[in-house]
Amino acid sequence: MLLSGSPFDFIYAFLGGLLSSFTPCVYPLIPISVGYIVGNAQNSKIKSFLLSLFYVTGIAITYSFLGILAVLTGRIFGEFSVNPLVNLISGVIILIFGLSMFDLFNFNFTLNLKLPTHRKRSYFLALLLGLISGLMISPCLTPILGAILTYLSTTKNIFYGGFLLLSFSYGMGLIFILIGTFGSGISGLPKSGKWMLAIKKICASIIVLIGAYFIYTAIRRF
Repeated sequence: MLLSGSPFDFIYAFLGGLLSSFTPCVYPLIPISVGYIVGNAQNSKIKSFLLSLFYVTGIAITYSFLGILAVLTGRIFGEFSVNPLVNLISGVIILIFGLSMFDLFNFNFTLNLKLPTHRKRSYFLALLLGLISGLMISPCLTPILGAILTYLSTTKNIFYGGFLLLSFSYGMGLIFILIGTFGSGISGLPKSGKWMLAIKKICASIIVLIGAYFIYTAIRRF
């Protein structure tokens, strides 16, 4: 099993996921998701932690599958990673995703995520809800996920794609695990505001730079 790339790729993916959890897209979902976890943990920190972990693992499985699918799709069309035209197209797509996060145009969809509360505790149910939530959140994360998946489509390593999205998912889910475990501190969460828009622009800048790098690399290969 070869993951290829640099070990720092997975650290960057984790940090990228962590950063994305503080964007206006994901952050407002935290009280909803954590409300389900806390409501079914029976006042047990261990159960809260396990339910949170299973929930985030469900999201991670969903996104890892998307990463593997992106790699497999890329492999169908041959040697993408050495094709300058494909790199150019990928760079343009990533650049568009990044620019969309500056609100020049909108890729987001209306998202109403409501999780059931006060059901009988079930780790499998938490995992299942994570799987479903991953799909429901993904349209809202289109610019970030789209950029990552576009990049992965240019690679040929299934394990690399899967684990990169796994790292991203656990980075994004870390705040769910922490607040789900220590639910009493949820009231101390900062309110949505301009600071979230600043983080969103930081993510957008990173994606734009990645897209520009792809385009620059492609032009040099022509």
